[in-house]
Amino acid sequence: MTQSYEQLRTRLAQTPATWVVTGVAGFIGSNLLETLLKLNQRVVGLDNFATGHRRNLQDVQGVVTDSQWRHFRFVEGDIRNLDACRGACDGTDYVLHQAALGSVPRSLEDPLATNETNITGFLNMLVAARDAGVQRFVYAASSSTYGDHPALPKVEGQIGNPLSPYAVTKYVNELYANVFARCYGFKTIGLRYFNIFGRRQDPKGAYAAVVPKWFSSLLRNEPVYINGDGETSRDFCYIENAVQANLLAACADDAAADQVYNVAVGQRATLNELFRLIGEHVAAAYPDAPQAEPIYRDFRAGDVRHSLADIGKAQSLLGYQPAYTLPQGLVEAASWYIGREKEKAEAA
Repeated sequence: MTQSYEQLRTRLAQTPATWVVTGVAGFIGSNLLETLLKLNQRVVGLDNFATGHRRNLQDVQGVVTDSQWRHFRFVEGDIRNLDACRGACDGTDYVLHQAALGSVPRSLEDPLATNETNITGFLNMLVAARDAGVQRFVYAASSSTYGDHPALPKVEGQIGNPLSPYAVTKYVNELYANVFARCYGFKTIGLRYFNIFGRRQDPKGAYAAVVPKWFSSLLRNEPVYINGDGETSRDFCYIENAVQANLLAACADDAAADQVYNVAVGQRATLNELFRLIGEHVAAAYPDAPQAEPIYRDFRAGDVRHSLADIGKAQSLLGYQPAYTLPQGLVEAASWYIGREKEKAEAA
């Protein structure tokens, strides 16, 4: 029996539990932290700041009450260290494992680092959570697992060959989770994220995701690059949808456990369409700024041409109902990125 997200939020607010969020200073982790604290949950956050930022934690502190913030305990540590994982999991109810080295290009440049964090670190968290007796282990899987399988939309039971070291690591996570279910009766759920975007997603760095990077570039009048002809398409999913999926997965009936689910909207947009939508938001905020045109360059190694999720399984077994489409999510994201840029300009 599934429950709606609103029903779950009401129940959680009335019955607080203790949650572990790995990668808590990152983009998705900090949004999970914010939602959980606002629901009066207790949260243990684990992060080594390899890709996360202290400013994300400060941002969360600024939008929750003092009493809610006191329910947060931060552990600065690395998931590659088993003792750090054990220290975070001890005495907790649920684990939301988000920590990873993301990015296909990063994994192509340094497959060893990606493997060590995404596989060894993942296994450390599985062992620590199992030994701590947590009720449910929810982890960030990836749409990259579909690899070269040509079918659209992507259905959980049909995957192809991985196209990058990053994709390999995310598939191995699913294999390990399945083995822990079979061998130890340990309840896990994997969430195959499709191009999550939203507030606190870092626009800087060589491996920045396309949405924050393009917002930042347009706001600063910097060049915007599109890999390929711009007709590559993705199922872009706003962060609130991902937060919803994590909480529903953690609290779903055991019949829904030991499986993977697509987390997306079930709609796709091309990179050209995405550029136009982002450009419209920036132009509305700065009507006098020059209108930029994208610069097209070669396709990027390891990228799939098209991606679109079938979300029927998550809808039926988890009660997942995405609340934001791409245009709706971009309204929220634009407000956040443009607001931050204006704050920086005022402070300068």
